[in-house]
Amino acid sequence: MLRGMSTVALLAEDFEGAKRWYTELLGIAPYFDQPWYAEFRVGDHQHELGILDARFAGQLGGVPATDRPGGVVLYWHVDDLDAAIARTLELGATVFQPARRFGEGFTGACVLDPFGNLLGLMHNAHYLEVLAGRTS
Repeated sequence: MLRGMSTVALLAEDFEGAKRWYTELLGIAPYFDQPWYAEFRVGDHQHELGILDARFAGQLGGVPATDRPGGVVLYWHVDDLDAAIARTLELGATVFQPARRFGEGFTGACVLDPFGNLLGLMHNAHYLEVLAGRTS
């Protein structure tokens, strides 16, 4: 069911500082840069590393600081978001953040597994583009 890492969304109270730090660490500027969210594509498969201003966590897909069991949500690409959510619920997970559209080609949700861990599930157009471009 889990196909691979899709998007890692990190929260930062010092959003601008975090963007600078990751730009320095990665040696690249974010390809997507808004006043509340910036995203880098990194690694051999161009995985997405996002920085979300903690002030917007509840509205834009991050975990609200007052409710979070952890500070990072790793979204795994799934072919069928509804089926993936249903399967996790069937196995005892609970919905932490319901399914929502992040942008064109990106829909996701977050469940809390029975052990208190966040599990992000996302149908991600970028993941599929990278997968389709593999030559071996």
